[in-house]
Amino acid sequence: MNDTWGLLHSGHDDAAVNMAMDEALLNWHSEGKIPPVLRFYGWSTPTLSVGHFQKIDRTIDLDGVKRHGCQFVRRQTGGSAVLHDDELTYSVIVSESKPYISQSIREAYFELSKGIMEGFKQLGIEADYSIPKERFRDRSAVCFERPSDYEMLVDGKKISGHAQTRKKGVLLQHGSIPFSMDKKMLFDLFFFSDEETREKKRSAFSKKAITINEASEQPVTYEMAEKAFQKGFEKGLQLELVPFELTKEQWNEVHELAETKYRSDDWNLYYRKRVLAHGKK
Repeated sequence: MNDTWGLLHSGHDDAAVNMAMDEALLNWHSEGKIPPVLRFYGWSTPTLSVGHFQKIDRTIDLDGVKRHGCQFVRRQTGGSAVLHDDELTYSVIVSESKPYISQSIREAYFELSKGIMEGFKQLGIEADYSIPKERFRDRSAVCFERPSDYEMLVDGKKISGHAQTRKKGVLLQHGSIPFSMDKKMLFDLFFFSDEETREKKRSAFSKKAITINEASEQPVTYEMAEKAFQKGFEKGLQLELVPFELTKEQWNEVHELAETKYRSDDWNLYYRKRVLAHGKK
């Protein structure tokens, strides 16, 4: 690519602030106020995030979310529900006008996944690309139950997930890279036809997903992963990453968006019905 991006280490925050941050970055980049940004962050409270248009009425057990003390938020990006807990999360914010950003979603996933692949190499983890030959008919509400295009696999198990959206001429990609995963909590957050089905799904999950600390020969900390994937993006995408920080005014804008949108039931719970009723916004 031979391009220069901003590098933002925003630390651990709650669900609303994390999602508001990415929307604000997208808006600022579309307005030409900031460069493309690679952001690394974590979650101060376990959070179930759902895809932009994901139906939740018959799939997500909101009482289960509350019982486990989790937060709940709807992403701008697509895909299935993700439990964010002990993980490194990244987001990419870059203009669609860049010559290396293909109009094809699959090709854009492939280009950006080079940074993730190289990041795993930095940690001594040999990952492979997931390249599905056809769409899965058995779609799951749980993200890590099935790989999507150019997500990473280790020993045939999914080790990272990603989702993408394009708005205002800007591509936003989210990625989840878990260090460990609480399978008991995860499957308590969804509805199943009966408890036997829930336990079968929970038991089978370990054959479908793997975490960094299961795949690595040594324990990997958040800080180690940040450094590894920073180098991964620099090498895999041939980027120069320069430190980027928000101003006080920009932080105020993020927190206002978090309060007015990402903490609201109108967005998190009823967004799909509102879009269908009033037209896509």
